[in-house]
Amino acid sequence: MFGTVPEPEGITNPPIDNLLGKIDSKYALCVVSADRARQINSYRQEMASGGDTNIEHYGALVPATAEDKPLSIAFEELVEGKLDWEIGTK
Repeated sequence: MFGTVPEPEGITNPPIDNLLGKIDSKYALCVVSADRARQINSYRQEMASGGDTNIEHYGALVPATAEDKPLSIAFEELVEGKLDWEIGTK
């Protein structure tokens, strides 16, 4: 039988409705989560290269394994209210 599964995996977990309940638009969701995913990825690279005292980025703010994708972690952080964000400031 074709159709969707009751418990979706991957990009739809957490569901888009939960994500959009925390952020204004799909555009903002894309920008904020991609930026945070880059920070998580940079942190992982810093730690892999020895993790000296010049760490510039924070690791995951939610429980995560090494196999978890940075974007999935960023989505989870957003749903749990762990991220403060503002569009248009840098």
